[in-house]
Amino acid sequence: MIRGWKAGPDRAVRAAEGQGTGMQLAVYLPLVIPVLAALAARPLADRLPPVAATWLLAASSLALALTSSAVLGLLALSALVRIPLVAAVADMSVPVISRGDSVSLPVAIAAGALLAAAAAAATRALWRRGAAIVAAGRQARRLPGSGQVVVTEDDAADAYTLPGWPCRIVITSGMLRALSEPERDVLLAHERSHAVASHYLFTSAARLAAAANPLLRPVAAQVCYTVERWADERAAAATGDRPLTARAIARAALATSAAPPDRDAPMTALGLVIPGGEAREGKHRRRALRGAGPVPRRVAALLGPPPRTRLLLFCAAVALVGVSGLSALDAARSLHALVELAQSAR
Repeated sequence: MIRGWKAGPDRAVRAAEGQGTGMQLAVYLPLVIPVLAALAARPLADRLPPVAATWLLAASSLALALTSSAVLGLLALSALVRIPLVAAVADMSVPVISRGDSVSLPVAIAAGALLAAAAAAATRALWRRGAAIVAAGRQARRLPGSGQVVVTEDDAADAYTLPGWPCRIVITSGMLRALSEPERDVLLAHERSHAVASHYLFTSAARLAAAANPLLRPVAAQVCYTVERWADERAAAATGDRPLTARAIARAALATSAAPPDRDAPMTALGLVIPGGEAREGKHRRRALRGAGPVPRRVAALLGPPPRTRLLLFCAAVALVGVSGLSALDAARSLHALVELAQSAR
């Protein structure tokens, strides 16, 4: 808008219509791209190195949740500014807003309802996740001894990492009996990787994004998988034996499924490290790896060579997320331009 220029209502309406002021169809891209991300999540998790895949999927889920929520907010705002009372308070011309905005009123109202639901779900997920992390930290401080590794007398096979200050690794006596000495070293290396890299932060971020946008749930599921792959690869590097690492992971999962542990609520909420549900997918093991559960996929990956960096695939995924962000920014710019034009017509 040229400063000092004051448009009449009719001229402003024609300007809004002629210049295409208002949000265009590109505003809906951030609502569609999460579907593409959900479809691409598993191929990315399988083809990229686990560290790169974890960072990419976790960061992408947060970015896509933010951009989709921002677009819902912009769509809802386009309905809000059409209310005569709001337009009068903001000193805007309702005819200019109505003619210049390409978003229909029902779509804008639906967007507002979806945004409210997303905000409520994200707030609830953040509260529950935060409470689970705090409870896990308290549990870690109550464990006996001062070492990082704690062995508990429990016949049920289990192993997990408790986030806290410091992180504690809990292994049951049942798990130790199920593994050989070299396999125990693999398990410890795996758990130490979870502790050092704070993997619960990645899973927390992805699950929070999935709560805000349910379309991102497959992405969050793959983040839970890639942090396990991350720990698997660190264990394989520490022991220098990929087949041994694969065997240890398989035996630990089978031992866990044979007598599922009664894990505390905080750990169930955090979902860290070798959950027994992964091992209870025996019916899938006879299928092709494409339909396999997490544990068979992890074992198959360890029996092959270490994954190599695929820069083109990584950059393509980043570019897709960038398109979502740029679309949201363009929608915000368009709505801002329309509001300025409506204000100039008053």
